[in-house]
Formats: sequence, structure tokens, C-alpha cells
Amino acid sequence: MPNTVITIARSYGSGGRVIGQKLAKEMDIAYYDRNIIYLTSDKSGVDPQFFSMHDENVKPGFFERLTYFSKMDIPPESRRFTSRENVFLYQQKMIRELAEKSDCVIIGRCGNYTLKNCGHNLLRVFIWAPEEVCITNVMRKLSIPRADAEKMVNDINKHRREYVKYYTKVEWESARNYDLCINSSEYSTEEAIELIRRTSQIMGSLGK
Repeated sequence: MPNTVITIARSYGSGGRVIGQKLAKEMDIAYYDRNIIYLTSDKSGVDPQFFSMHDENVKPGFFERLTYFSKMDIPPESRRFTSRENVFLYQQKMIRELAEKSDCVIIGRCGNYTLKNCGHNLLRVFIWAPEEVCITNVMRKLSIPRADAEKMVNDINKHRREYVKYYTKVEWESARNYDLCINSSEYSTEEAIELIRRTSQIMGSLGK
């Protein structure tokens, strides 16, 4: 029997992660986010710091690379060294295995692309909000000045946009890559959760 799998891509500051967490709790199903890094690390035998360094980011900075390489037992020039592309492939494999295992909610990491033809009852969700709303949310959550929050929102969304484009060749924010797009500024968290649940049930009943 196909599993119910809900992937959630989200703009930074939109509240997509919180919606995903509460959705999984209410549906009593598995929830995967950054823990995918550690699951993938355990399976591949590669240091989780390497997966974390490339998490939803295509181009790590020079000092990030230097810090990581200084802690590695395997030098970066070694043939055993893992490339960014292999990191992505490892994560794809892990996401497919998690979807096969049970009903679940998966946050980010190109889950909508990876599972597009998986055969499960898949609902691909994109959660966003106007930039000013995201900036205000980040200011409130982190207690930081507006300028810092604006930079974080712009930088993180840029990284996610580049990450998706680099590995999937599709546009991160394009509605054509999702089944449901939600402007979180127009709904409460509870309303967004209910909208996702109902859409998942309808799509499941249609045998998508």
C-alpha cells in the first residue's frame, strides 16, 4: 500500500518548518528535516559535518572548506573524498528509503524533486510569505535588527534557490513544481495544516 508522503519546501521566515513539524505531530507520522543529515551520515560512513556543510547550499565558503578539511582523516585530493554531487545523491537515496519506510513529512532538500515519480501518495507543498513578513518573523524569532534579518532572509533564500537549480535544473519558487502553494501570511498555522491535510486526503483518494 502506498505511503502518504508530504514534502515541504519553504522560503526562510515563512514558518514552513513549524507548519511541517506540527502537521507531522497531528497526523502522527514521521518527520524529517536536518536529521536526514545524520541518517545519511550513518548510512554512508561520511562525517556529518561534511553533509551539514553542503546542506541546501551549493558553494561553501573558503574558510568553511578549510575548517572541514583540517578535521578530515581523508585528504580532499584523495579518490575516497566525497564530492558535493555524491552528497546530494546520498541524500536522495536516503529520502527515497524514508518514503518507502512509512508515512512522513519531509522538509526541504529537494524532496519534491526526488520523490516526484515515487509511486506513493505524494503531496508537494511550497510555503512562502512576502519578504517583509519573513523579515519581521525572523526579527521577532531571533531578536535581531532589521538589517540583519533582511540579510539572513535574502542570503538563505538565495542559497536554497541556487541549490535547487544546481541539482535539479528547475526553479525553486515555480508553482509548476508543487501541488500546493501556501502564502503563510494569509493563514494561521492551524489553517495551513488543515489545508495541507485535506489536500493530501483528496489527492490520495484520487490515486495520484
